[in-house]
Amino acid sequence: MRTDDFWAVIDRATVDRPASPAEVAERAVADLATRDPEEIVAWARHLDKVLAASGTEDLWAAAYLINGGCTEDGFDNFRGWLVAHGRTAVAGAVRSPDALAGMPAVKAAADSGAVFEAEEVLTIAGQAYEKATGESLPTPPDRPRTRPEVADLWDFDDEDEMRRRLPRLASLFLEPPD
Repeated sequence: MRTDDFWAVIDRATVDRPASPAEVAERAVADLATRDPEEIVAWARHLDKVLAASGTEDLWAAAYLINGGCTEDGFDNFRGWLVAHGRTAVAGAVRSPDALAGMPAVKAAADSGAVFEAEEVLTIAGQAYEKATGESLPTPPDRPRTRPEVADLWDFDDEDEMRRRLPRLASLFLEPPD
């Protein structure tokens, strides 16, 4: 599956600007479930590639700031939320996680405390495959690692480091230094 074909599924699911990533997932599942099972598997593999490419420690730190903490599963689910916002959102966040501070929803979360996670986006292919075949999506043996090892991460509770690496997000989510 080509990158454009992968993102076309998400684009079609967001054409009417749905209110939630859950709606994006529901529409994408319906779209994929009408396709050949091999195409659904290819879509799942491409999602794994997107998750692997977005599995950076600075993006994880951004999710940590935005969501007020972020476990391994929380980071996966945060990236599911990003995928629901489309190719441009994912590419921009990977290129510069601090640019997430410019997203209206992220700005609003600084006041509201909203948490951005969308596990349902990560299960699109599995749900579509099951609808199409009645079976579980096969797991490829060569699945790429989709996030860094926790032991290798810098200390996300170090506010000075957060301010240095993610200054725009830090200004939204951290108290000013004394």
